[in-house]
Amino acid sequence: MIETEILRALADPTRRAIFERLARREMSVSELKAGFDVSQPAISQHLAALRGAGLVAERREGRFAYYRVDPKGLTPLVNWIDRYRSFWPARIEKLKDVLKGMDT
Repeated sequence: MIETEILRALADPTRRAIFERLARREMSVSELKAGFDVSQPAISQHLAALRGAGLVAERREGRFAYYRVDPKGLTPLVNWIDRYRSFWPARIEKLKDVLKGMDT
C-alpha cells in the first residue's frame, strides 16, 4: 500500500526532520548534511527512502542534485485519512454521552 510506504518513510525521526527542512526550501545533500550529525551517505539513503515513497523530488543541475518536497506525495495519505474523518464526529458525540452518564 502506498500509505504504508509513506508512513514507513516518515516513521524515522531523521527522515522526518529532512522532510521538514525540505518543506521550507530546496536543498542539496551537502546543505542537508550540515544540519545533521550523520554521514553524507546516510543522508543520501534517507533521501532515497523519501523519494521511493514519493515524498521528495530530485532536480539535477550539472553534477549537483537538489531535493525538495513533492506535495503530491502526501495525497495518498491525505486521502486515506479523509476516508476515516467522517467517523469521528459520531464517535465523539457518543463519547460525550458516555461521559455525561458517568457524571450522574
